[in-house]
Amino acid sequence: MSSSWPVLPQYEAWRETCDTLHAHTQVLGKLAVALAPPEPQLQHAALRLTARGWETLALPAPDGSGAIVAALDLASHDAVAEHSDGRSRRIPLGPDRPVGEVTRELIDAVRALAGEVTIDPTPQEVTWTVPLDEDDEHTTYDRAQVRTYFAAATQVALVLAAFRAPFRGRSTPVNAWWGSFDLAVNLFSGQPAEPPSDDFIFRNAMDAQEVAIGWWPGDARYGKAAFYAYAHPAPDHFSSGTLDPPAARWEEPLGEFVLDWDDVVASPDPHDAALSFAQSAFRHSCTVCEWEPRLLASAEGTPPPVV
Repeated sequence: MSSSWPVLPQYEAWRETCDTLHAHTQVLGKLAVALAPPEPQLQHAALRLTARGWETLALPAPDGSGAIVAALDLASHDAVAEHSDGRSRRIPLGPDRPVGEVTRELIDAVRALAGEVTIDPTPQEVTWTVPLDEDDEHTTYDRAQVRTYFAAATQVALVLAAFRAPFRGRSTPVNAWWGSFDLAVNLFSGQPAEPPSDDFIFRNAMDAQEVAIGWWPGDARYGKAAFYAYAHPAPDHFSSGTLDPPAARWEEPLGEFVLDWDDVVASPDPHDAALSFAQSAFRHSCTVCEWEPRLLASAEGTPPPVV
């Protein structure tokens, strides 16, 4: 089973391609922000991981002609704009094309298919500041590295979907977040919460009691791929929990539980190891955060989701 779970390099080993791919996802996210009806917890801004890569949901065409979808096809290595009437345009991603060039061509494609649209090109939640449509710094796109990343991300999305499936409270789909370049699912207790700060994202995304389980491929803060879990708000003793599998641990600098990708892939059943991490993190969170017991029971299949 582990053969379909690829070994991932450390972030530094593929940083140039990772950051370029991350920047491309931000363009999709900016289109979603510009065109989608606003939703609680900024759900309208989230993207999805599909069988071909990252993409938006169907977005209202600015000219009222139907719907438009923007995508990164990680099989053909194209940025794609598709109209609901069947028209589409493709823009090559690499191997050596600047993010700014791809951004300008993709926005022009959306305009040609669906009408005028303007995005805020300022990158978010990253270390670089050059506007996306002017970005000539990020040019590296190694197709083999992207394929490895996408194979890993696909397995992650399947785990997160299996984890959230039985839950009977409110939850998100498996979101692909273009700011932090992670995949995550959020489960909610139904109670409000005080945001951790007045920052725009925190103020709007973290105003409800939640448990988040996710995964990222590594970044400058944490230089390797890992699953993560946190609760908001969490009591002071939240970090004292013991999760499954044994390799899971509390990472104090992040303020989250983590399970490194290498430990998952090395296990006899990577899917089961990752799912156990998600389930044990949710069980611990519900217990110490004093959630309604029926919500935890539902996540563990009581009552069963299909009868």
